Amino acid sequence: MPGRLFLTTSIAAVAKSLGADGSVVADQAPRRNIAPGQEIVTLTGEGLTLMRWGIIPVGRVNARGRPVMETLINARSETVFSKSAYEGVGRAVVPVDGWYEWTGEKRRKVAWEISAKDGGLLNFAAITDVWNGPGGIAVSQVATVTCPPNDDVADIHHRMGVLLIREDIPRWLEGSPEEVAPLMVPWPEGLLRIRKAGGVDWEAQ
Repeated sequence: MPGRLFLTTSIAAVAKSLGADGSVVADQAPRRNIAPGQEIVTLTGEGLTLMRWGIIPVGRVNARGRPVMETLINARSETVFSKSAYEGVGRAVVPVDGWYEWTGEKRRKVAWEISAKDGGLLNFAAITDVWNGPGGIAVSQVATVTCPPNDDVADIHHRMGVLLIREDIPRWLEGSPEEVAPLMVPWPEGLLRIRKAGGVDWEAQ
């Protein structure tokens, strides 16, 4: 599942690729290391906007009725439409050039950079919520949706983000849970480039 993201493609190119209005985020600079808790470019039915990566689950409870305490960075595809902690969430897409994962023991971890082999954008399926804070503040939040990994990613992590082709984005944003369920599957093998962060190809390891 995505631990860190990067988006270095220009916002103009992102907006063109998605056929979306990018004026709200037009001043966003390329970013090589986007961490949970930071704002990320997000596509909704209204166009591109900024949302905080991580849903603060204020007022949300688990199946036992107990408050959910941890910030929700990722949501499992298997339970995203049935788990009480996700009740009432919206849907969005997070466009990125890729993401990072880590393997190995503490202090000896290896960072892996994962991107599209064709150099194009990767579009993560995501859910959204709004945190209402003191003084009337409202913070739009987003969490990526994950599924089991494909063979490309399995040696690095036991989960990966749900990736969408451009043609399936409207269905993800507007379809019923039954209509979007077939989209929440591992990305086809052979379409991702995986290499050590710093430029060493995965195949060479």
